[in-house]
Amino acid sequence: MEYTTILLGVFIAYVIFKALTRKSKNLPPGPHVLPIIGNLHLVGSIPHKSILKLAEKYGPIMSLQFGQIPTIVVSSPSMAKEILQKQDISFAGKRIPDALNAHNHWQFSVVWLPANSLWRTLRKILTSNIFTNNRLEASQHLRSQKVRDLVEYCKKSGEKGEAVEIGQAAYRTSLNLLSSTIFSKDLADYYSETGAPREFKDAIWNILVESVKPNLADFFPILSMFDLQGIKQRASVHFGKGLKIMESLVNERLEHREVHGATHNDILDIFLNYCDEHPEEIDRHRVKHTILDLFIAGTDTTSSVTEWTMAELIKNPHVMKKAKDELSQVIGKGKSLEESDVARLPYLRCIMKEALRKHPPGPFLFPRRPEEDVEVAGYTIPKGSQVLVSIYALGRDPESWKDPLTFNPERFLDSELDFRGNHFEMLPFGAGRRSCPGLPMAVRMVPLILGSLINSFDWQLDGGMKPEDLSMEEKVGLTAQLAHSLKIVPTPVKEE
Repeated sequence: MEYTTILLGVFIAYVIFKALTRKSKNLPPGPHVLPIIGNLHLVGSIPHKSILKLAEKYGPIMSLQFGQIPTIVVSSPSMAKEILQKQDISFAGKRIPDALNAHNHWQFSVVWLPANSLWRTLRKILTSNIFTNNRLEASQHLRSQKVRDLVEYCKKSGEKGEAVEIGQAAYRTSLNLLSSTIFSKDLADYYSETGAPREFKDAIWNILVESVKPNLADFFPILSMFDLQGIKQRASVHFGKGLKIMESLVNERLEHREVHGATHNDILDIFLNYCDEHPEEIDRHRVKHTILDLFIAGTDTTSSVTEWTMAELIKNPHVMKKAKDELSQVIGKGKSLEESDVARLPYLRCIMKEALRKHPPGPFLFPRRPEEDVEVAGYTIPKGSQVLVSIYALGRDPESWKDPLTFNPERFLDSELDFRGNHFEMLPFGAGRRSCPGLPMAVRMVPLILGSLINSFDWQLDGGMKPEDLSMEEKVGLTAQLAHSLKIVPTPVKEE
């Protein structure tokens, strides 16, 4: 007991000392820092909203203290460009959430690795072998089939007068798209889920849940060894389940290759071929973690964007009507949509851009970590701090956007602004060398899903709710999601 008291006293003294010495550094402006907790008391249940309000007071580059962690928040296009482009090498490191120490996952993750040789190898495989235009063109039929499966599910629900939970339906669609692209098999069923598919889906979801929970160890790293909230232990269980299923699928493929060779030509075959050709760069253990990463990052993002966009279309019937009119004129009312059609649908593309501006999949980019003190805009960003780029704030910057709280796809009709990382007014997928490698697939998949749902059905809110009564409140996971799942009833549209 006496030993514990001494340790606690030393810890408190250390944190107070750090808080006091912080004032002597040339940090960006920010609110007063309390001993021990810093500014954690200012972060509400929806952190990106609380931090946006603070940024409106303290400016586009702001200093906060989250427990032991000095935190710099960037909220304007010019400051984002400074961090992500002009000085991106200085901010190439990442601050790792404690939950990702489970199974040492971050050490094999293209998302969380520092810019070392393994990261460059994984990034090269993804960008040069998997998410290339040629390979995506070759797998176009897979995406079309998964969207047809989604449309068929919605059609059967509509015929029975049942509401579709859009987020969950889109989640299954994206999960099956990834699993068929990676393993050449589906891992989710719209109607029933049992066995390994259900276990894998639950493992992915629970990894997401544990990874984003507020964790004392992330604010006070000295507490990591105690795992006071049990987050790391639970994350370890879920990572273990996901990796076990990955191992089973990899072993199944290896047995197939011994007899038939590499005949699938899917992502798993690409990775295994690379392992055989470059064993000094990557092994099968790393492959399992990397593939798990693709599922973690890809499924929630697609479902979140789809749900938010459909909610905005329900909330704004005039936008829905314009989208339907465009689809009817270009494709034909009620007809199936193909990826090649999207290029002829400028208003649909504007809807996607506006949804990504107002509801980016992640309200912040993953936290950057400078390894040395860095000067930005006349301020010192201290070594070991975390730097958060607020994508949410960029999309609501009144200097960049007129009426930023209004859902208005027309703003993009005569604009060259895009979301691919070249325009810092909106960065839903990041920018620079650490931008999302899966962007090329998302750009193809999301408008295909949206256009198909819009053109194939008329939609009504469940229970006779009026559009103006639809709640747009948020909750926070890996992505910012609707607090109340969007449940809407489809009525199939006859082809014309």
